[in-house]
Amino acid sequence: MDLVYRPERYPFLTQDLPGVGGAIRVEPGDFQVEEVPAYLPKGEGEHLYLFLEKEGRTTREVLEFLRDAVGVPEKEIGVAGLKDKRARTRQWFSIPRKYEDALCLLEDLKGVRLLDASLHTNKLRTGHLKGNRFRILIRGAQGRERAEAILRALQEKGVPNYYGPQRFGLGGLNPVKGYELVKRGKGRGSPWLKRFLIGSLQSLLFNEWVALRMERGLYDRVVPGDWAKKHATGGEFLVERPEEAERALRLEISATGPLFGKKYPEAQGEARSLEDEILARFGLKREDFRARRGARRPIRVPLAEWSLVESPEGLWLSFFLPKGSYATSLLREVMKVEVDAPGEEEAGEEPTPPPENPAL
Repeated sequence: MDLVYRPERYPFLTQDLPGVGGAIRVEPGDFQVEEVPAYLPKGEGEHLYLFLEKEGRTTREVLEFLRDAVGVPEKEIGVAGLKDKRARTRQWFSIPRKYEDALCLLEDLKGVRLLDASLHTNKLRTGHLKGNRFRILIRGAQGRERAEAILRALQEKGVPNYYGPQRFGLGGLNPVKGYELVKRGKGRGSPWLKRFLIGSLQSLLFNEWVALRMERGLYDRVVPGDWAKKHATGGEFLVERPEEAERALRLEISATGPLFGKKYPEAQGEARSLEDEILARFGLKREDFRARRGARRPIRVPLAEWSLVESPEGLWLSFFLPKGSYATSLLREVMKVEVDAPGEEEAGEEPTPPPENPAL
């Protein structure tokens, strides 16, 4: 029973297509991310929305600066999602309007630049975004035609929605700690840290479920008892009719996998047996996750927007992914190498707790 996150054991969807190799994150500017918000600030209200560009800084570091230097209580700081440290990223934060005059202190935070500020009626909350746009340089990549063939295949079948290495902590060991918590109730740390560690175990089990369905030829299929997600609307429903299979092949719907907990739509029949197989592999039961709410997460995400530009350094790849998805899942398909070491982005930093429903 190996609970350490090891990305090499998760199959590629495009394993028959050779990758371009190369490396990412050689320089922070090689990896660019911009949040696509769910809504823009209205220009009025008691919350000040800040659009910040940061490089070499974690989202947590910026939050702590707003707390410690600007004086905003942490519970009053809003953020939609976490962004990488070794990258150039643009994301929204919110603070109460009454702290506006202290924003000049942001000039003291190296690597952070204020791009825009506007008022809104509510605090920004986790998950308040559509997704992220990425622009990434793959240095030393070999073969634009290879990359195009892979991206066309992903556009047809969807990107495997694996959780990326930053979800699993330094060395990929967080699921091991999460297992100790759910089986024995033991562990050191704050309640939010314990929730994070259990969430890491949930994520590992989800990745194992994705891999199992790929190995069984069920990646782009739905089976009786599946809970399927409608990509156009986000709605979920129980698969009971055989004609739903055609919708899955057209990438209109996808099967969803479990983030086990006490309150989430449970699969039935054949679909449930696949989930049971993963639990049995690690000596776990659904009841072990009664401390978590639970959720469902789609096995794949559509790739509707992408482009490639050749440069002397390699290939610039641009694409959009919906919230909750990892760019590393797409990059590993294109490159056919493991693109990040587990926990590399978060080394030396305590993780920020995920939302209760991180997939949606």
